[in-house]
Amino acid sequence: MSDILTAIYPSLKDRVIFITGGGTGIGASLTLGFARQGAKVAFVDIAERESRALAEEAAFGTGHKPLFLPCDIRDIQALRQAIDEAAAHFGSVDVLLNNAANDQRHKIEDVTPEFWDDRMAINLRPQFFAAQAVAEGMKTKNSGSIINFGSSSWKKGQGGMPAYTAAKAAIHGLTRGLARDLGPYNVRVNTLVPGWIMTERQLKLWLTPEADAERARQQCLPARVMPDHVTALALFLAADDSGACTAQEYVVDGGWI
Repeated sequence: MSDILTAIYPSLKDRVIFITGGGTGIGASLTLGFARQGAKVAFVDIAERESRALAEEAAFGTGHKPLFLPCDIRDIQALRQAIDEAAAHFGSVDVLLNNAANDQRHKIEDVTPEFWDDRMAINLRPQFFAAQAVAEGMKTKNSGSIINFGSSSWKKGQGGMPAYTAAKAAIHGLTRGLARDLGPYNVRVNTLVPGWIMTERQLKLWLTPEADAERARQQCLPARVMPDHVTALALFLAADDSGACTAQEYVVDGGWI
């Protein structure tokens, strides 16, 4: 673990955590970060090789092995089954992290109805149905935290991926509605908004020296923002320490937007 993740939250010990896209990128940091807290972590991902290796890494490094469940989150029935399997293994979910997404670039003129629907099926639809699947268990416990992952891209007015930015812009509306409906049951719902996070994917596909220099100029804090910076906030939002925080957006971007 990096030295960014130094805080220990006692309320997270033995909590049941469910993470979408938990095998790579920001998700891998989330999986390791919650395992380090002594939480019972289940995660889904389509990257099976990387996810199985991560589960072993977490077990070795923290003593708490996450439960990896292969799943394409576009298949809502498979997602529901994974959540049920996690609950059968660990108990009903206490914290849901709707992290999975795909920011594939695309031109306006190339978007078909099928492509549009597929972007929503990855970047927006699973966030609602995962929340729906855990809501009853949280209501029964009269507690819970749902963390929906947004994006700074639409806030910056970024072009080149209109279906992605549309989906990500919709997420905070989902958060606000869920927070109102679930608040009477002491279930908190927030949006975590990452900036340009230096995952392996971003480093490989998009980070040129010119883009990195421009990023440093635009951020208030010029250093690169890393996955563990996002995890540090996610841990707080999941823990009882954020017990009065709901229906809000929390941005981790070094002051980029």
